[in-house]
Amino acid sequence: MILADKITDLRKKNGWSQEELAEKLDVSRQAVSKWESAQSVPDLNRVLQLSELFGVSTDYLLKDEMQNETAEEAPLREEAGKPLRRVSMQQAQSFLQYRLQSARRISFGVLLCILSPIALILLTQGQEAGYVSLSEQQAAGLGLLPLFLLIGGAVALFVVTGLSGKPFEFLDKECFETEYGVSGLVREQREQHHGAFVAQLVSGITLCVLSCVPIFVAMFLTGDETGAASDFRYAVAVAALLGMVACGVWLIVRASVVRGGYSVLLEEGEYSRESKQTNERLQPVSAIYWGVVTAGYLGYSFVTMDWQRSWIVWPVAGVLYGVVFAVASTVQKK
Repeated sequence: MILADKITDLRKKNGWSQEELAEKLDVSRQAVSKWESAQSVPDLNRVLQLSELFGVSTDYLLKDEMQNETAEEAPLREEAGKPLRRVSMQQAQSFLQYRLQSARRISFGVLLCILSPIALILLTQGQEAGYVSLSEQQAAGLGLLPLFLLIGGAVALFVVTGLSGKPFEFLDKECFETEYGVSGLVREQREQHHGAFVAQLVSGITLCVLSCVPIFVAMFLTGDETGAASDFRYAVAVAALLGMVACGVWLIVRASVVRGGYSVLLEEGEYSRESKQTNERLQPVSAIYWGVVTAGYLGYSFVTMDWQRSWIVWPVAGVLYGVVFAVASTVQKK
């Protein structure tokens, strides 16, 4: 193992990002990136700092053939008594290609889910206002048809994505090592993708923020008017709101899934080794939480048929999940 790989390996074991290691050494993140991609070599003073910071000998850092066999390092190099799996350049490229494909499928599936109740909202409200010449049951049935078709299509996309990602599941859940040059290549591709990521994220967030505009327009046009006609205007506004939210979330999810692929291979952020261990322990909590949310959403929506309002469960549940996960993590650590 060469110096570049050793620096990368030791940094990951300590759960530090490149920025955090750079701060500790009083150097730039670019300097650390060049060390880890073997584009440059730290000077002797930096090697001494690295030795003290990581708690290893300078011989271990400088001698390619030397392996660190101290009792403190051994547990970090192995997980559950097994050597860490190594990820080759070909595996890394295949995984990044899979993330690109899954970003398209997942984001489109989420878009279909958000758009699914629009037909039901417009048909039921249009029937009440007299704009649709159908009975109440016919309008509801005709509106439920695209709802189930769109949700079914979304579920199919999610299932296909999950099955095609089986060979890469260990990257999300297990600790691993990358072969020489992989980390440098991944960082280079992440930098190239950064501009597109920012553009998609900003556009998606902007659409979500502006999605309330149709509601304000409907309020302005309706004024003090009441009745089925005003209700239909609000239904159209809600449909426009859902359309804008769907497009915004589509952009956000697509950008985030691709960006997350780079973090997975670099074991940074939520994919760091410490986070993986925490997520593994809290997996039952996550499964129970989302199971209850889904059951509650479907139960309330089918009983009340209030699909134009029940969708709000998902953004609220998403925010609350962060709180639940943080509390569960704190309790688990204690």
